Amino acid sequence: MIELSRGRRTAALVALALGGVAIGLTEFVAMGLLPDIARDLLSQEYARSSSGAVAHAGWMITAYALGVVVGAPLIAALSARLPRKKLVLGLLVLFAAGTVASAIAPTFDLVLVARFAAALPHGAYFGAAGLLAATLMGPGNEARGFAIVLSGLTVSNVVGVPLITRLGQTAGWRAAYLLIAGVFVLTLLAVLAVVPEVAAAVDGSPAAELRALRTSQVWLVAATGAVGFAGFFAVNTYIAPVTTDVAGLSAATVPWALVAVGLGMTVGNALGGWLADRDLRRSMIIGFVAMIVSIAAFSLVASTRAGLFVGAFLVGATSLYLGPVLQARLITVAPGAQLMGAAVNQSAMNIANSLGAALGSVAIAAGFGYLAPARVGVVLGILGLALGVVSFAAGRRVQERVPATVAR
Repeated sequence: MIELSRGRRTAALVALALGGVAIGLTEFVAMGLLPDIARDLLSQEYARSSSGAVAHAGWMITAYALGVVVGAPLIAALSARLPRKKLVLGLLVLFAAGTVASAIAPTFDLVLVARFAAALPHGAYFGAAGLLAATLMGPGNEARGFAIVLSGLTVSNVVGVPLITRLGQTAGWRAAYLLIAGVFVLTLLAVLAVVPEVAAAVDGSPAAELRALRTSQVWLVAATGAVGFAGFFAVNTYIAPVTTDVAGLSAATVPWALVAVGLGMTVGNALGGWLADRDLRRSMIIGFVAMIVSIAAFSLVASTRAGLFVGAFLVGATSLYLGPVLQARLITVAPGAQLMGAAVNQSAMNIANSLGAALGSVAIAAGFGYLAPARVGVVLGILGLALGVVSFAAGRRVQERVPATVAR
């Protein structure tokens, strides 16, 4: 634990969480602006079929998610010996540049490329900033450290995403992304000013980080997050058309639906970070069961105003509860390669983003309606729960074999 005054430590944690705010904006604002993006960049397709064009625009979210998947382990391996603060600053520069490119790209295809590039530093940022926050807080607070950085993402969904979504609806979606780039620049300045220098791990190396990928448990836990968490994204990606076309509310109500999701995410993230440091297995099982029930309820009641808002809150809460839980689990099964473990979790979350958005798009394009992705989400949540149970069972069998081997 680094010796800092309480005020300096708080300021440093807030600066790192501000990066989570900016990332939440760049990742989630598109979900509320999909109709606007489709109308602007896919105008001919939108004129023929608005739902088809919105489903096509959903690939913008998929492109971002794929960028995270590629960038997280790659940057984690290459930056193993880089001091954490320098790594965070470099990642913020990449974020700002990629977000500006997203705002000014003239065609949908180029926007897809820009969103992929903007996503490359995503996983490494949460990994490096989360480890940095955990170091500032001291031993035994790993999950809470990551929860603090993730709290920026949840705050962005409560306040920033709805406000910038409304800005995008009135001033254009490009203006929204330019403002988000400004938040990344502000974060960079804050980190530069108040976050202390923290050296890389003494034994850190690209080889050590890559060795984590040889562990079957790493892949199993990553699959748990990738499949299970996709249930959340299957719902959240299409929250805008559910609000307007299913619940029959105005486009101006979409930001308020996003507020409900964000409030739930804030509550769930804080609770998950607190409980994960106490009992990981129980926390994961409770989280998946609660998420499955919440998504199922959302699919049944989102056609009413009250059902939409209550369901959105519960889906956000139960899903983000799993965020720090899965993060802590991956670090546990990747000893000696914490940065890779943290980054792989972000890859898994964004495979989930890509998978949920893509399967939701397929369900909508097939004519099953805007609530069909929620039904897909229930199935994905059940599969995630099953993988999580298998992961803990496999880990327990390995622990039981080790003493027997030693005794012989």
